[in-house]
Amino acid sequence: QVQLVESGGGLVQPGGSLRLSCAASGFRFSIYAMAWYRQAPGKQRALVAVITGGGGTNYVDSVKGRFTISRDNAKNTVYLQMNSLKPEDTAVYYCNGYRNWGQGTQVTVSS
Repeated sequence: QVQLVESGGGLVQPGGSLRLSCAASGFRFSIYAMAWYRQAPGKQRALVAVITGGGGTNYVDSVKGRFTISRDNAKNTVYLQMNSLKPEDTAVYYCNGYRNWGQGTQVTVSS
């Protein structure tokens, strides 16, 4: 069965960095687009970044220049490098691929 397992969340101070990972299994990872979403308290889940099977990327405006999505097809893993984090980046971050969701990982940006 399809599994997406996120890791790497945590508490970080404003201006800090975190790298999220999402390990995928159960489908042909290399040919599918993968995406990161986030859901802040009281808000709807929203797209953050997407990467195609060919490596093309797209980002929501609020994270452009700060976040980088990448993938390692040999490891069936997609990453989200988050730099210059702001308190408004606080949310549960979810990996999405092959019409499936991971369990989410909490990112809290606070001093």
